[in-house]
Amino acid sequence: MSSDPLIKVEGLSKCYHIFNTPRDRLLQMLARGRRQFYREFWALREVSFSIGRGETVGIIGRNGSGKSTLLQIICGTLRPTSGTVETRGRIAALLELGAGFNPEFTGRENAYLNGAILGLSRAEIDSRFDDIAAFADIGDYIDQPVKTYSSGMFARLAFAVYSNVDADILIVDEALAVGDARFQAKCMKRIKTIREDGATVLFVSHDVSSVRTLCERAIWLDAGRLMMAGDVFPVTGCFMEYMLEGEKSEPVAAAPPALECETPINAAPETAYDSKPVTHWGSHLGCIKSAGLFGRNGERAAAFELGEEMEVRIAFKTPPDAKPDYLTVAFSIKDLKGSDLIVSSTSDWERYAFNGNGGSYLVRFRFKNPLVPGRYFLVAAIEDRSSPAIHYYEYLEGAHYFSSTSKVRLFGIFQPEIQQEVIETHGGY
Repeated sequence: MSSDPLIKVEGLSKCYHIFNTPRDRLLQMLARGRRQFYREFWALREVSFSIGRGETVGIIGRNGSGKSTLLQIICGTLRPTSGTVETRGRIAALLELGAGFNPEFTGRENAYLNGAILGLSRAEIDSRFDDIAAFADIGDYIDQPVKTYSSGMFARLAFAVYSNVDADILIVDEALAVGDARFQAKCMKRIKTIREDGATVLFVSHDVSSVRTLCERAIWLDAGRLMMAGDVFPVTGCFMEYMLEGEKSEPVAAAPPALECETPINAAPETAYDSKPVTHWGSHLGCIKSAGLFGRNGERAAAFELGEEMEVRIAFKTPPDAKPDYLTVAFSIKDLKGSDLIVSSTSDWERYAFNGNGGSYLVRFRFKNPLVPGRYFLVAAIEDRSSPAIHYYEYLEGAHYFSSTSKVRLFGIFQPEIQQEVIETHGGY
């Protein structure tokens, strides 16, 4: 990655004037600044960050957080109220479904039009058109007016065009959400290829698992302010905490690229965790005393053979104000991209009634390792499930890191016990 940033944002703010009626807009024009007939809405306030060549950065935040405004300013289609944005190289931005497409033109004509807008010559578009058409995979519709397209066909063609222009910066907004699963998988693969070729990618999505899969870093916006920026796991973890808890926390300073989550200073001194957790949060930090994975010999283990018995152990003390009938102990096994692979809790089948008066417990989950060779980690959680929105007393993501091993080469994620049978049919069935 180049040390010189391709995108540099400093003190960026954007204010919109909101008029209650058209009359107020007219009065404002006549007032010539002597009176104010509007109210201010700040879509962005003092946002600063930089992104280098070859980085893939996720932009996350609730609806109305300022993500789209930020991207439009970076692309140059919107002017900031204050602050500066510097970009280097060609930008290809898929911000809105079908934006820049003339509905009366065919898909082919729109491909050439948008390619020209992005700086490609006709000869360059000619050489890439077959790849564009193949990726869009809309058949004969490529020569039909795009006003006849479905939203999915719009997305296919738009992404095919914008991902084939050799841009230095590719910006992808939520437009991919309209595609089917196969198309989304193709897009994810193409984005990874673009990133490997050295382009910088800004990826906007509400899907935290997709952001973790594609991105090394993340930028979290809320109400127009920069809440957090840094490595993708801690930033997305704090964002999930914020969304699940629904609390209005104050914005925090941007974290450096090497941000790591430490065990909180207010955790109980006897708390024992493996290495440094990815994220660690909740309303009662320290109620988890220890969490880990143990082998058949009863010792904490760093590697498990495929099919080997493994045991998750979570020792905890119930929070003083916990509701015994709704307190739940849960764990999950995740891959290094943050995808949940195995999830289980004490309330899955028959809820256990814990003592809510500060009782101490050790909960064990036993199963045979079904994971193909790779690196994984453990998440431990103490939950209140008295409402559909789970409240977390403590959520520890990265309590234990481990490897799964096998004597044979395997593919996929899981490898259950499978019986094989081969029958020689001599040409018959």
